[in-house]
Amino acid sequence: MEDGKPVWAPHPTDGFQLGTIVDIGSDSLTIEPLKQRGKTFLAPINQVFPAEDDVNKHVEDNCSLMYLNEATLLNNVRVRYSKDKIYTFVANILIAVNPYYDIPKLYSPETIKQYHGRSLGTLPPHVYAIADKSYRDMKVLKMSQSIIVSGESGAGKTENTKFVLRYLTTSYGTGQDIDERIVEANPLLEAFGNAKTVRNNNSSRFGKFVEIHFNGKNAVVGGFVSHYLLEKSRICRQGPDERNYHIFYRLCAGASEDIRQKFHLSSPDTFRYLNRGCTRFFANKDTDKEILQNRKSPEYLKSGPLKDPLLDDQGDFNRMCVAMKKIGLDDTEKLDLFRVVAGVLNLGNIDFEEAGSTSGGCTIKNQSSQTLENCAELLGLEEEDLRVSLTTRVMLTTAGGAKGTVIKVPLKVEQANNARDALAKAIYSRLFDHVVTRVNQCFPFDSSANFIGVLDIAGFEYFEHNSFEQFCINYCNEKLQQFFNERILKEEQELYQREGLGVNEVHYVDNQDCIDLVEAKLVGILDILDEENRLPQPSDQHFAETVHNKHKGHFRLTVPRKSKLAVHRNVRDDEGFIVRHFAGAVCYETTKFVEKNNDALHMSLECLVSESKDRFVRELFENSNNSKDVKQKAGKLSFISVGNKFKTQLNTLLEKLRSTGSSFIRCIKPNLKMISHQFEGAQILSQLQCSGMVSVLDLMQGGFPSRAPFHELYNMYQKYMPPKLTRLDPRLFCKALFKALGLNQNDYKFGLTRVFFRPGKFAEFDQIMKSDPDHLAELVKKVNKWLICSRWKKVQWCALSVIKLKNKILYRMSACIKMQKTVRMWLCRRKHKPRIDGLIKVRKLKKRMDRFNEVVAGLKEGKQEMSRQVQELDASIDALMIKIKATVMSRMEMDHEHQALVTRSEQLLTSMQNKKKEEEERERLKRIQEEMERERARREEEEQRRKQEEEDRRLKAEMEQKRKQEEEERKRREEEERRIQMEMEQQLEAEREEDAARQTVLEQERRDRELAMRIAQSEAELIPEEVQMDAGLRREEMAKEMTELLSRGPQVQANKAAAGAKKYELSKWKYAELRDAINTSCDIELLAACREEFHRRLKVYHAWKSKNKKRNTETEQRAPKSVTDYAQQNPAPPIPARHHEVAMNRQQRYFRIPFIRPGDQYKDPQNKKKGWWYAHFDGPWIARQMELHPDKHPILLVAGKDDMEMCELSLEETGLTRKRGAEILPRQFEEIWERCGGVQYLRGAIESRQARPTYATAMLQSMFK
Repeated sequence: MEDGKPVWAPHPTDGFQLGTIVDIGSDSLTIEPLKQRGKTFLAPINQVFPAEDDVNKHVEDNCSLMYLNEATLLNNVRVRYSKDKIYTFVANILIAVNPYYDIPKLYSPETIKQYHGRSLGTLPPHVYAIADKSYRDMKVLKMSQSIIVSGESGAGKTENTKFVLRYLTTSYGTGQDIDERIVEANPLLEAFGNAKTVRNNNSSRFGKFVEIHFNGKNAVVGGFVSHYLLEKSRICRQGPDERNYHIFYRLCAGASEDIRQKFHLSSPDTFRYLNRGCTRFFANKDTDKEILQNRKSPEYLKSGPLKDPLLDDQGDFNRMCVAMKKIGLDDTEKLDLFRVVAGVLNLGNIDFEEAGSTSGGCTIKNQSSQTLENCAELLGLEEEDLRVSLTTRVMLTTAGGAKGTVIKVPLKVEQANNARDALAKAIYSRLFDHVVTRVNQCFPFDSSANFIGVLDIAGFEYFEHNSFEQFCINYCNEKLQQFFNERILKEEQELYQREGLGVNEVHYVDNQDCIDLVEAKLVGILDILDEENRLPQPSDQHFAETVHNKHKGHFRLTVPRKSKLAVHRNVRDDEGFIVRHFAGAVCYETTKFVEKNNDALHMSLECLVSESKDRFVRELFENSNNSKDVKQKAGKLSFISVGNKFKTQLNTLLEKLRSTGSSFIRCIKPNLKMISHQFEGAQILSQLQCSGMVSVLDLMQGGFPSRAPFHELYNMYQKYMPPKLTRLDPRLFCKALFKALGLNQNDYKFGLTRVFFRPGKFAEFDQIMKSDPDHLAELVKKVNKWLICSRWKKVQWCALSVIKLKNKILYRMSACIKMQKTVRMWLCRRKHKPRIDGLIKVRKLKKRMDRFNEVVAGLKEGKQEMSRQVQELDASIDALMIKIKATVMSRMEMDHEHQALVTRSEQLLTSMQNKKKEEEERERLKRIQEEMERERARREEEEQRRKQEEEDRRLKAEMEQKRKQEEEERKRREEEERRIQMEMEQQLEAEREEDAARQTVLEQERRDRELAMRIAQSEAELIPEEVQMDAGLRREEMAKEMTELLSRGPQVQANKAAAGAKKYELSKWKYAELRDAINTSCDIELLAACREEFHRRLKVYHAWKSKNKKRNTETEQRAPKSVTDYAQQNPAPPIPARHHEVAMNRQQRYFRIPFIRPGDQYKDPQNKKKGWWYAHFDGPWIARQMELHPDKHPILLVAGKDDMEMCELSLEETGLTRKRGAEILPRQFEEIWERCGGVQYLRGAIESRQARPTYATAMLQSMFK
C-alpha cells in the first residue's frame, strides 16, 4: 500500500507513531509500526495521516509542510522541541512550548535588537516577533492591538507575557523611568497573586490584562493593569503539595530580623494558613545557606528546599523590595503592605472553643490570646472589638419593638471559623486590589492614541477536586475559545466569502451551548447560584439539585457518577455536576459554591475594619463601603455576587478584545512532571486540538493570514507620491506596487477591497507595510520606476507600430505598380487574342505529330507511304503557323484552315489505326476482361462492408433501445423511490440527527477520557472501558428506538430482507483475503459478495488519499471527472439481492468517453489535445481500462494487477449507461486494445498470476490454447 510510504497512526502515549499501511479494513486501516516490524494494529481511517518524506525535517512555519494535518503539526513541534526551538508558527499564530529551563541567549538584549522592526517570518519564530508585529499593525492600521496568551496552567503564559512587555518597553519606550516601571510591576503582582500548585510552581491565581499605551508618535507613554478573579480560597486552605501566595513565604524567608519581630513572623509551619499545604521555601544552594534555621519548617529541614530556576523566595523578596522602590512605593507604604500580610497570617492562628454558657456561642481559646493581641495590633483594631466581632454577629430589628435595635447573636465554633476566614479573605483581596491600583498609579498617562494589551489569564484547569474558582476559570476559557473561533475561523471565512476568494469552508465545534449553560439569564448556572444565595437558608445541595433539574438532558451537563475517574463516582448528584467543556469533561464539587459566590462580610466585621485606627487598613475598606453594590439588609448578610461580577468583567474584556486587532500565542505544556526535555505527545496533541490549531491548519491550506485594504496602502503612500501618481486608482496603484516589487502572483490574491497574502509570505507583506518615511519614499520610487518602464515599453511599441505602417505603405506602392502592369497586359492580350488562340490550336496539332511518327514506326506494312503523308501534314502545319504570325487573319479563316488540317490528320490517323486494328482489339479485350474482374471484386467488398455497417447499426440501435429501456426503468424506479422517500423523510432526518449527535458524543467522550487520563495518577484510577456502559447503553437504546422507527418504511424493510439473505460477513476479512477469494473461489455468491466488499474498501482508501493529498497538487484521477462527479452527486444504492443474478449472467459492456488529465487542462485550455478513456466492465465492476492521450504512450490497466490505479466505482455509480453515445461495440474496444499492446500486457499479467479472473482473461487463455 502507498508503495511502503510511512504514515502517522494513533499512539496512546506519543500521540502518533510511524508505520506503513498493510491492509484495508471495512472502516479502518491495518498499520505495521516501523519500530515493531511484524506486529500490526487497526487504526480508524480518519485518524491515519500521510507523513512527510523526511520526518526529522522541521520548519519554522507549519504551513510550509507538504501535508497539513495534526500528525505533521505534532511531529514538527516535537522535532523543534528536541532542538531547543520552542517556538513554532502556524500562519500568524505562535505555538510556545515550555522548556522548563533557561535556554541561553533566547531572550537577551541582543535578541531584542535582532527582532526590532523585522518582518514576521524573516527570523526564527519568537514571542518577540509577535510583539513587534502587533506594534507595527498598531502603527500602520492606527488600531489598538491585543495579544491573547492562552494555555493550561504551567504552560508558560506568565513568562511569555513578561517577555512581550519587556520587548515593547525596551524597543519602543522613551528611555525614561516609566518603561522600567511597567516591567518592574510584574514581580510585585506575581508576589501577591501567584502561588505554587501541583501543576505549576509559579501559577497566576488571577487574570490580568496589561495595556501599554502609546502616544501619537507611537512611543510608550504609560500603562494600565486590569485584574480578574483572585482565588481567595487559597488564602485559608491549600492542597497537600501546594502553597499559599508567594508573598507569605517571601516575607517569612527574606524579611529582616527587626521586621520579623515587629510583625510577629516565624516559620511557615507555625501559621494555620500555611501549614496545611507545602511549607518549604524555594531556594538554590546559595540562598539555602542564607535563610536562618528558625525560619525553616520541619518539612523544609527534612526534604530540603523546592527547586525552580525562576523562583527563589529570599532572592525574590529582595528583588520585590527593589521593584517597589522603582515603581514609587516608599518604605512606609512597603511596611504597610507587609504589616497587613502579617496580620492575615496571625488572624488565621486564632482558635475558638465552645462557650460554657447556655447561649450556645463560642469563645477564643486562651492559647490564642497573644495571637489575638498581635493581630489587633497589626490591623489597627481594638483587641476586645476584634474578639466580640469574631464570636458574635450583629442583627438589626425592623419590627416588634424599637426599630433599629442592635442584637448580638453568638456564633458557633464553625461559624466563627468561617467569619475569621471571611475576614482574612476580604482583607487580602482588598490588599491585592490596592497593590494593582498603586501599580497603575506608577505609570499614569494623560492621553493615549492606541494601546497594545496582553491578556494573561489562568488556563483551563482540571483537578481531582474542582470548586468555584475552577468553574469560573474554565467559563472564562470557554469564552476566550469562542473568541478565538470567531476571530480566526468564523470571521476569517466570512471575510474570504465577502471578498470572493473561493476558500473551502472549515468546520469547527461551536461551544455556544456550553457558554449558555453557564451564563444564560434565569436558567444559567451563575444565575441559579445567585438565586440560591438570595434564599433565607441557602445550601450547596439545593443549588446542585436545581442545576440538574433545570438542565435535565442537556448534552453539556451530566451527573458525577458518569465521570471517567473513579474518585468522582463517590460524589452524590446533589454534591456536584460535570460540565463537558471544549477541552474535556470536568467534575465540579459544589461544596462552598454558595459561600464563595458571596463577596460580602458580616456587618460587625465590616464596621470593625472600616473603623480601624490604622489609616492604611481603613482606606482599604473605604472604597468598598462607598460602593453602590453594598446594600445592607437588616438581620441578614448582604449579598454581592462574585460570579456575576466576573461575568460582567469578562464581557467588558471581550468587548475590548473584539474592538482591537488580535494576535494569539498558544502556550503548550510538554509534560505533567514539569521537567525539561520530556515530550509527552498524547497530552500535547490534546492541547493542540483543544486550542483550535488543527482547524487553523485546515483553514490555512487555502487561507490568507495577512491582508491590507487598498485605500489604506494608498493613503499611506499618498503624501510621498509625485502629483502624476496621485491620479492612480488605489487598486491600480497596489497592482503597480506589487509589480514594482516583483512579487510572485501565486503569493497574493486581490479581493474586492483588500489584497491578501499566502501563509509564509509575511516578509513580502511587511516589506509593503513598513511605514517609515524613508522606506515609503523608496517604494514610491520603485512604483514610479515601474510606471516609467511600462510607459517606455509603450513608446517602444508605438515606434515599432510606425515602422510597420511605413513598411505597409511601401508594400502597397509596389502592389499598385504590379496591378497597372497586369491591366496593360490584359488589354494587349484582348487585342491579339484570336491570333493567339489560333496559334495555340495549331501548336497543339503540331504536338500530335510525334504520336503519328510513333504509330508509323510501329506499322509493319505501308510504312514509307504513311511516313510521306505525315511529313506533308507536318509541313502544312508549319506553313499555317508562319502565315498566322506574318499576316493578319480573321478568326474564321484561321478556323477553316485549322479544320482542314485536323480533317487530314484524322483521315491519316484512321488509316493507320485500321492497320493495327486486329492487334489493338486483342489487347483491348484483354484489358476489358481485367477491368471487369477488378470491378466484380470491388462490388463484393462493398457489399460485405454494407452488410457490416447494417449489422453495426442494428447492434447500436439495440444498445440505444436497451439504454432507453434502462433509462425508463431507472426513471420508474426513481419515481417509486421518491414516493417512498416522501413517506420516510422525517424518519431519515431523525436518523441523521441521531448520527450527528452520536458522533458529537463520541468525540466529547474521547476528549473526556484523555482529560481523565491526564488527571489520574495511574490507570487503576480510571473507570475501565467495559464498565462505562451507562451512556453507551442509553445510546444503544436510542439506536434501537430509531431502528424500530425506520423499520416501518418499505425501502428499509426491503433492505433488511436483503441483508437477512446475505450469507457472508466480510467486514473482518483482510484486503488480501478478499483478493485471494476473488481469484480462486468457485462459489458464485461468495465471489459477488467479495467483489462488492473489495471495491467498497477501494473507495474508502481512495477517499482517504484524496483527503490527505499533498498541498498544491491535483487529486489523482483514475477516471474522467464527469464520471467521479456523477458518482458523488448520485450515490448508487447497494442492491445485495441482485448478487446472484449478476453473478449468474455477467454482461460484458464497453465504453469510451473523452478524458483530459488535470495537469493538461491548463497547458491546453482549448482542449485541442483531448484524450479518450476506455473501459470494459465485466458485470458491475471494471475489468480493463485504457487511457489514450496525444503525444503520450497509452496507459493500460487490468483488474488485479492495477487495482489501485483503476476506477473503483461500479457501473451503476459511474452513470456511463446513461450517457448517450458512451457505449461502444466489443469489436471497437478490442481493436484499440490490441493495437495498443493490450494482449501482450494482459498475457504478462496472467503469466505472473497478477490478473484477476475475468471474461477477458478467460477469452485470452482459450485463444492461446
